[in-house]
Parts: sequence; C-alpha cells; structure tokens
Amino acid sequence: MAPAGDNVVVSKMKLERMLSMKGGRGEASYVNNSQAQAQHARSMLHLLRETLDGVRLSPPHDFPFVVADLGCSCGSNTIYMVDVIIKHMTKRYEAAGCDPPEFSAFFSDLPSNDFNTLFQLLPPYGGLSMEECLASNTHRSYFAAGVPGSFYYRLFPAKSVDVFYSAFSLHWLSQVPDVVLDKRSTAYNKGRIFIHGASESTANAYKKQFQSDLAGFLRSRSKEMKTGGSMFLVCLGRTCSDPTDQGGAGLLFGTHFQDAWDDLVQEGLITSEKRDNFNIPVYAPSLEDFKEVVEADGSFIINKLEVFRGGSPLVVNHPDDAAEIGRALANSCRSVSGVLVDAHIGDQLSDELFSRVAMRATCHAKELLEQLQFFHIVASLSLA
Repeated sequence: MAPAGDNVVVSKMKLERMLSMKGGRGEASYVNNSQAQAQHARSMLHLLRETLDGVRLSPPHDFPFVVADLGCSCGSNTIYMVDVIIKHMTKRYEAAGCDPPEFSAFFSDLPSNDFNTLFQLLPPYGGLSMEECLASNTHRSYFAAGVPGSFYYRLFPAKSVDVFYSAFSLHWLSQVPDVVLDKRSTAYNKGRIFIHGASESTANAYKKQFQSDLAGFLRSRSKEMKTGGSMFLVCLGRTCSDPTDQGGAGLLFGTHFQDAWDDLVQEGLITSEKRDNFNIPVYAPSLEDFKEVVEADGSFIINKLEVFRGGSPLVVNHPDDAAEIGRALANSCRSVSGVLVDAHIGDQLSDELFSRVAMRATCHAKELLEQLQFFHIVASLSLA
C-alpha cells in the first residue's frame, strides 16, 4: 500500500506563493539548467531590438528609463537581457544626440523565487558616470530592485514602465483549473499529470484559464506602461491547432515524466489518486489562442506576433551519450517543476520520480534529441 504521508497537495495551496524554478546552484537548479533558454532568447535578439526601436525616447533628465523583466527567475539570463535592452536604448539616445538618462531595472517574479541567488549574480553598480558603467564588463549601468508578485495582477504604479520584457513565463498558469481536479467534472484529468493527450474538455479548461490569465496580464500592463512604451513577450507555443497536442511541452511533461508517475503508482509508492491530484499548470498556446486575447482586450496594438522555432531544451556535451541525455531531460523537468513535485510527494519520492525520468529518457535518447523541439509565441506590443 502506498504511504499516506503528510505532504502538501499542491492544488489546495496558493500556487503563486510556492511556484518557482528550482533555486540554488545544485545539479537540478534552474541556474544550471537554463542554457537552452539562454540560447533561445539570444536567437530572438533581432526581434527584441526591433521592438526597442519603436520605444519613444523620453526627455533624458525628466525621469529614469524603466525596464521590467516579468518572470525573471533566478539565473543569469535575466541579467544578460536587461543589459542588452539598456545598452540598445543608450545607443538610441546617443544616435539622437541626447545624453542617456539614468536607468532602472525591476526584476519581478513570484515571492517564492530565489531572489537571493539572482542578486548574488548581479554585478555591482559602479563608475562615476553612465559612460564608465556602460564601458565596464564588471559593473552594471542601472539601478536594480526586485518586485515579488504575480504578473497576472498589478505590480507597478500607473504609467511608470518604458519596456516590459517577459520570456518563457506566460505559459505558466495562475492555477490548475478546478474542474481538471474535480472527479465529477467531464474535464477531470484522470490518469494524467498534464493535458498532452488529454480529453478535449480538459484541454479547453486549460485554454480558458490561459486566456483569462493573459487578459489579466494585459489589463495590468496597460495601466503600468508609459505612453510610447513597448512590451516584448515570449512564451512556449505550439504549431498544432489541437490544444491536446502541446508540442515540445507535451514531450517534456507528457511522455517520460508521465510514465515515471505511473511507475510510482504501479510500484505502490503513491496512490493513483495522489498522481491524479497533480497537474502541471502549463499551457502552450497557439498563435490564434494568443491573438484572440490581445484583440479582445483592445489595450495593445500587435506590432509583431509569430511562432518562432527555439530548438531543443536539452543542452548536452556528448550527444552520443544516452545517459547524459537522460540526465539532461530529468534535470530540465526538475528545474522547472521540481518545487511543485517536492511539495506534492516529498523530497524522497521526488528523487525516485526523477531518477525514473532519467532512466526512461536514457532508453529513448536518440529520438529525444531528434524530436524534442520547442516553439515559442513571440509578441511585440505597444499601447493602442
């Protein structure tokens, strides 16, 4: 018989108080498993710079130029991207014959994010002048602050932010839809921990939650953005119109990860009910899913909206080493979902789960490298 345990059921908690990428600097931490996100983000820099070229240059001495990264997590990727944004805007000011303003950067994520690790990675503010800061590789040229809170609600004062940037975060829902965990509902996701391959009712519940969340995000940003500001958004997406086919996210969470949960049930380590009470709160939208919400909200003009092929989430040194690929998949899963898994079944069973993910992925290493590809929705928006 599976142990009853005294672990927390994730669905009964406030998700925004506990969801985070895995903190610290361990083997399965986000810091050590976000190289793919870095590669994907850098491959989109030309699209980001197009967005920044549309930002209005405010008089440099009136107010600081404010950048906010929403869903910053705890690795160095956010620091790199903020640096790119500020250096690009500085060049624009200089090209216009203006002295650059002072810059402020806000790093925002849920309260459970490992802000300590992030701030330890942050270079010190230094230099007597903006020019000295910009010329330095060891100092930052902006003032920095952390902003804890959900980006589905207000985070900043009205008309206070010039550029919003958010990458690889908006596919995380504010909650698992209640009906997905309700045995009486046709949307009950029995036997599954993700919507990949689930019923149409389950997928539609996830879609409805995503669109409701995105609408809240847009309403909040429309109040916080300065006139002439812009927003650059990237989230997991899919190319198929069917929401039960979650593309790369489906392969990440809906195959070997799913099978590892089934292993724990079959081995009597957890009950099937324990498994069924866990669902990954992720939805990879289609282009149309995203566009519907932006147009219905009406606060923003779509400057660009496209599906971008990001590539594999697996970064390995030896592509012929099946065991390394297996560990990479397990660590990739654990870095983004491990906090939720730990809360649901405890650390010990979490270790068991992810070791099984690694073993299963090792047996399918070649096909994982060939088939596991992420597509992203990329959106450039400005106030209507």
